[in-house]
Amino acid sequence: MSDRYHASGDDAMVDPGWDGSDEELAELAMSFDSSAPLSPEAQPCTAFSSGTSVLPDWYMPAVMAASHRRSTRVIVGTIIAGFVVINACGLCITSGFLSWA
Repeated sequence: MSDRYHASGDDAMVDPGWDGSDEELAELAMSFDSSAPLSPEAQPCTAFSSGTSVLPDWYMPAVMAASHRRSTRVIVGTIIAGFVVINACGLCITSGFLSWA
């Protein structure tokens, strides 16, 4: 195992500049006991998230309000209304081709 890994008590760290292989990293991950209880002082990793979210931004980004122009809303509304009318007439367009339901 690399000498850049150090553990003391509940703290285990891998140096961010560690240039070990994937096999070494997998061996390091498998060496820990996953059923061990978390320390009462454990804190969530917020290095990859913004705000109070416990999920990283690359996994689930924060919700952003979007403003759309009126023409976009009209186009989307027309498409939705078209699907409703097609279904109301007893037709099916699920596969992309208009057919009887």
